Amino acid sequence: MLNCKEPVKDLAEPIKNSVPLKKGKGVSLVILGTVQDAGSPHIACKKSCCADLFEKPKPSRKVVSLGVIDHKNKQTFLFDATPDISEQAKLLKRSASWEAPELPNGIFLTHAHIGHYSGLMYLGKEATNAQSVTTYVMPKMKAFLTQNGPWSQLVSNKNIELHRIENKTEVTLTTQLRVVPLQVPHRDEFSETVGYKIIGPNKIALFIPDIDKWENWKTNITSLIKTVDYAFLDASFYDGNELNTRDISQIPHPFVVESMALFEKLPSIEKKKIYFIHFNHTNGLLNLESEPSKTVIKNGFNIAQMKQYFEL
Repeated sequence: MLNCKEPVKDLAEPIKNSVPLKKGKGVSLVILGTVQDAGSPHIACKKSCCADLFEKPKPSRKVVSLGVIDHKNKQTFLFDATPDISEQAKLLKRSASWEAPELPNGIFLTHAHIGHYSGLMYLGKEATNAQSVTTYVMPKMKAFLTQNGPWSQLVSNKNIELHRIENKTEVTLTTQLRVVPLQVPHRDEFSETVGYKIIGPNKIALFIPDIDKWENWKTNITSLIKTVDYAFLDASFYDGNELNTRDISQIPHPFVVESMALFEKLPSIEKKKIYFIHFNHTNGLLNLESEPSKTVIKNGFNIAQMKQYFEL
């Protein structure tokens, strides 16, 4: 476990799959961020894990987001709009095999917690003053954005154009890219929470950055993993001892140690599909030299890293 007693270092080895898959006809997925909503360094953090980061920020510490690029149809899509959207949109553009626009063709939101939708503010008149960026939202999320300022101003000024999606209903984006929202249990104060199946011409990715304990979901996550090629799963906390400043029972994410125990009997080929993501600033998985990271790798799983590319 890691209680922020040691400084969190930079990633200890080169990132695998760090070269854009610009094949011209395929679909690529790029990891645009791996950190929990509040980022790293974390506001008001006095622990050693953040101490140096206030003076020397690390480029790899971006809030969790995925980008998807359809090279054949020249379309880009962003999954979640984070406070780091400015840099993430630029990386998504630069990952394209053509001269892509600065903003994506569509944004898929998972839920109304700060790290997952607050980046929409940069589409407003104080920033880009964007024109009708297609934003895919569940019913409650659509109502929340429409009925509450300042988000409602984005809608009325047509900076964003809300497209309603439904649980388990497939959305066709291009001739070789489809998305299926999957509603999951979480703290749904203002909206539903969803993960996504992202279906390319050859492979399928699963993205669930936030969820309560796996046993609270009616869907069997182990069975679901068997139907996809990559699974980017909530790993907010390594274990229950990690966060010693708040009541961990009030933040019911699946601990990494719990997920590893749940997936322990999976064949190695299935374990290799799993990439843990969405790390709290205290999480040892932000440091590949930490004991938690070594344990995860030894057990046959992966740790998502900024700027990793995958072919779908």
